[in-house]
Amino acid sequence: MVVEDDAALAALFCDVLIDMGFEVCAVASTARGAETAALRYQPDLMIVDAQLREGDGVAAVNEIRLVRPVAYVVMTGNPAALYGLEPGALVLHKPFSETELAKAIALAVAKSAPGH
Repeated sequence: MVVEDDAALAALFCDVLIDMGFEVCAVASTARGAETAALRYQPDLMIVDAQLREGDGVAAVNEIRLVRPVAYVVMTGNPAALYGLEPGALVLHKPFSETELAKAIALAVAKSAPGH
């Protein structure tokens, strides 16, 4: 699942995920939309922008993870937006390359694997 309020970036993230063999179950542009989509589709992985035009991506991740565990990568151009994120969370600081995104996705998935 992709949570990003910039449509062009959301499309790029979807392309990277698909190229890595993932299926994108939903794209949300608001924190509320992310929470609703996560409950409906129960994604295994989320790519989340920390600061959305409507809502807080970090708060949405925290709410979703109260219901069920899910691998995630948080992206930000503003490190202050990461307040409330658990220590050790995978964070990409904008700008970043597609290669860096792919590496972060692979690490998030590996980190959330059973027994890890």
